Amino acid sequence: MRRSLAIGAAVLAAGVFAGVPSAASPDHERGRGFGQAALTGFSALPAETFVSASDPSGGALGTNPINGIVPPFADQPVQGFSGIVRNADGSFEVLSDNGYGNKANSGDFVLRIHRIAPDFRTGAVDVVGGINLTDPHRKVPFALTRPDRVLTGSDFDVESIVRAADGTYWIGDEFGPYLLHFDRAGRLLAPPVALPGVFAPENPAGTPNLNSSKGYEGLAISPDKRTLYALLEGTVVGDTPGSLRLNEFDLASGSYTGKRWTYQLDQPAHAIGDLTAVDRDRFLVIERDGGQGVDAKVKKIYLLDKRDRDHDGKLDKTLVADLLNLSNPRHLGGFADPFTFPFQTIEDVVILDDRTLAVLNDNNFPFSSGRTPGKPDNNEFITIRLTERLNADSRVLR
Repeated sequence: MRRSLAIGAAVLAAGVFAGVPSAASPDHERGRGFGQAALTGFSALPAETFVSASDPSGGALGTNPINGIVPPFADQPVQGFSGIVRNADGSFEVLSDNGYGNKANSGDFVLRIHRIAPDFRTGAVDVVGGINLTDPHRKVPFALTRPDRVLTGSDFDVESIVRAADGTYWIGDEFGPYLLHFDRAGRLLAPPVALPGVFAPENPAGTPNLNSSKGYEGLAISPDKRTLYALLEGTVVGDTPGSLRLNEFDLASGSYTGKRWTYQLDQPAHAIGDLTAVDRDRFLVIERDGGQGVDAKVKKIYLLDKRDRDHDGKLDKTLVADLLNLSNPRHLGGFADPFTFPFQTIEDVVILDDRTLAVLNDNNFPFSSGRTPGKPDNNEFITIRLTERLNADSRVLR
């Protein structure tokens, strides 16, 4: 395992800098925006990757082939990457979501944080560990799917993750929507924290006013590790179409502060995929349409500013990267120039340095086929170089 992590750290450092121009002036601070981002690293985890000697899964999917894959599966698939945390050794923690798309068909999918290490020299991604999410101390107030209190995709739909200063994890869920606090071993530390006044259809505590699978898709932690910012994927009933609520949560008190901002999607039919902090006022967010392959039209990363410089009542947005138009003059991964990342769900972005981002897709195994029609998508891990510096808080870059 140590060898795999060392490779991940060394190659990551080499891959994101090779053949890339030197830093330019921060033109976005003067309102001129960013230019075409460049692909600097490509690696992939094969779609048919499973946790060895684990529990059977996919029993509710039937037995007909899906993109050439025949369920059910003897083990748990390593799939559905919906959140990411960077480690100092070059590895990453990635969060699998609820499994197969909904509460009804995911009762045999175990919620898990995987540790992965990309190797850009070989194009491979190594799975070097992981932990299951559990509730041994009975913090969840409702009945769980499994009597051993291992959490499944029928219990929560986990879609976003951050690591706090004490090494514990906070995870955003879509079924509540809830905030969930886990220790370093994946054990739930406290009851799920509901968002006041907002109820998904899976939440029995109130009348639904948020569509299914539209809860906490984005979760960021402030550079000082004191505050969470949780972004809904969908619009609350009664809000402006395409507007998403960004909620502030104080970690010391374990409660929402009542502060809220509005993120406006380019189109109401779009969705967000991930959120990460740049500094105390700015974030990166993935905005996407629902298309894949040739039907994918919008897969973008925006820089957000909650200071609302134009005074329109919404988070300011600056485009930093179009994931369907990445420069690739060296034809990394054997792909053309420009390179496209044409997946239905792109749900992971993390800052590697002040101009370099890592981006991963959620491959929705075995359903998505954005790269090759009729074949299940791999979990692809790419790095991209921005044309301008983010001027990020130095604590974000550590």
